[in-house]
Amino acid sequence: MSEENYMRIIDLRGKKLTRAEMLEAMPRAEMGTNEATELVQPILDDVKARGAAALRDFAEKFDHIRPENLRVPVAAMKAAVDELDPEVRAAIEESVRRSRAVSASQVPAPFHTDLAEGARVSERWIPVQRVGLYVPGGKAVYPSSVIMNVVPAQAAGVESLAIATPPSRNNADGLPDKTILATCAILGVDEVYAVGGAQAVAMFAYGAKGSEPQDGEILCDPVDKITGPGNIFVATAKRMVSGIVGIDAVAGPTEIAIIADKGANPSWLAADLIGQAEHDELAGSVLITDSEEIAEQVQEDLKYRVPRTEHSERVNTSLRGRQSGIILTDDIEQSIDAANAYAAEHLEIQTADPDAVIAKIRNAGAIFRGPYSPVPLGDYMSGSNHVLPTSGTARFASGLGVHTFMKPVEVIEYDEQGLKTLAARVNAFAVSEDLPAHGESVLSRFIDDPYNKETIKEQEEQAGLR
Repeated sequence: MSEENYMRIIDLRGKKLTRAEMLEAMPRAEMGTNEATELVQPILDDVKARGAAALRDFAEKFDHIRPENLRVPVAAMKAAVDELDPEVRAAIEESVRRSRAVSASQVPAPFHTDLAEGARVSERWIPVQRVGLYVPGGKAVYPSSVIMNVVPAQAAGVESLAIATPPSRNNADGLPDKTILATCAILGVDEVYAVGGAQAVAMFAYGAKGSEPQDGEILCDPVDKITGPGNIFVATAKRMVSGIVGIDAVAGPTEIAIIADKGANPSWLAADLIGQAEHDELAGSVLITDSEEIAEQVQEDLKYRVPRTEHSERVNTSLRGRQSGIILTDDIEQSIDAANAYAAEHLEIQTADPDAVIAKIRNAGAIFRGPYSPVPLGDYMSGSNHVLPTSGTARFASGLGVHTFMKPVEVIEYDEQGLKTLAARVNAFAVSEDLPAHGESVLSRFIDDPYNKETIKEQEEQAGLR
């Protein structure tokens, strides 16, 4: 890699790539969940067997603190609200307000379809009963993730919400970060655990029995679904318990792609790439442009900006990593093709005609239209959700929302005449699949002896089924 440039160049100009070649050309971080499996399995097994005792041991090992209260006392959460900086509280409350407004609009309505007289199929949307929400706390604290998980779950009607987040090393009592606790209290969630990492996923999946008097006999009941982002060990644990409980997704490192043309502001592009790189050394920052001049200007702006940002070392590692790069294209159409192949978690569109570009985007976790809709707006306060598909999974997956916490369930309602009209056809279908008892189940409602195959047609005719 050239020392002159922060980001490597992926030059697609003049190339006619197949779909497979285009996918292969995209910069991507390695997930590495397979390597983490052998480290995570003993954690899952231990928490399943020993419950709260194992959770305390792992907190001491990984977080270097042994929490007295694994379940956060409600008084500590109320105190956190009282101590919260008024400006931060105002920002949190505005984020909640906007998120609630969008989530309320997402709630799906039941519907029914009448197929014939006495033949109706309807669909109900039923909330998941109990959900475990994971909120990370590694390189940064994420009260925003509390909002993004809790608000749509509440809008969906989930009746039991539990939150797990790591204990803070700055808290002598072994409780989580106070801003996270205050956010939970503002949202009305009082079941919060000072538990992080793969052990939190195990607690949600299997439940955890208490080990100290303050835990009670049962510290935490198992949940039906686990949502929320986390590090490689959290992602691996979620993948391993999937099937025992539902999960939203196995999240990889966060990422941004920006489609920009010659009219884009290179300083803003550089700032947006840096903003995403700040998350993690493995974060992906990708610029897709048909303007070599813009690419060069962005590289120059990075040289000026990266050393001046607080987490410059982390940003530098991210931007120079194999998961980041500037993709040069022949034209806007090839830029769109590259963006669809990359399937970014966050996709910014900074072009002369953003609506024309957006109309052709098939794969993105969320789309940020125009220069005044940068990704950090979505991280905190746009009203959209920032829990989004990563690692190219936006080709088939969507971000977290109200639908994540609801199940569509069909209700089949046929009366006697509705079933009678189809009885002979259902039987014929069943016999063709060599499942005659299926047909006999239906015919039993209209004829005396569905097991007498020699007279079956005659019986059907007499019953008016033919």
